Amino acid sequence: MNCRRCGSSLRKPGDYCLACDTANCESVVIEFGADRATLTMLGFEPEHPPDDFDPASLVLGETTVTTVPDDGERTAKVQLRNFAGRVADEVRRKRPETVYAAGEREPLREARAQLHYEFYRVPDEDPVGAVLARRGEPALEVVDAPAEAKIGGSHSTLIGERTGMKAILAAAEHPHVKKVIPGPIDAGGSGSRTGLRAKVTRADEHGNVRLLLRDGSSVQENRVVTTAGDRETGERVRDDLNEVLQESGFAEGGGR
Repeated sequence: MNCRRCGSSLRKPGDYCLACDTANCESVVIEFGADRATLTMLGFEPEHPPDDFDPASLVLGETTVTTVPDDGERTAKVQLRNFAGRVADEVRRKRPETVYAAGEREPLREARAQLHYEFYRVPDEDPVGAVLARRGEPALEVVDAPAEAKIGGSHSTLIGERTGMKAILAAAEHPHVKKVIPGPIDAGGSGSRTGLRAKVTRADEHGNVRLLLRDGSSVQENRVVTTAGDRETGERVRDDLNEVLQESGFAEGGGR
């Protein structure tokens, strides 16, 4: 592939051109498997696409990163970190505006932690098709700050104490979360289930959401300020946050 601006030869599809300082890849779609990750690079859509424009023409090419799964208690963590790191290195070669990912959760989560790009999860079934179908949707600002620094407000007590804090931090780690503001605890409910559960509610007109923590009969509503500017994009963040809570074992029905 050649650079879209200066025509210089690129080593891999979608690579950033160092000769003329130009991005050739608008987004990267990663499909994670247990032993490999397939990265699909998508180019920039024309400013004025013709009526018969085919979104599939945006696909620049694919790159595959392979690994050998390891089930050792210590070595498995090293293997996972190295696998995700190699995927992250491939993404950095492109300097994309957005990264989309699907598939196996552990390497996906580790790769997201190593990257500082706008990062979305997409359906496992045909992830590239899902991304092409949502092209043109507004990009969201990424908040590059530690999760602990995003927690504020006048209420410092959390349901479930340390477990509740883990759930709050799991949400605060999301790159499109600006701030999590814990609310008062309502202990007047009639719930009988034990174990902390968490759920993110429907976004409001400003794109912000509420993170509900439940533990037995106690309920705490925590305000989550996101970088979304409207309800539609806020719903995208809400879906991703609920997925994060499920992965972390806090989602209602998942229990921790």
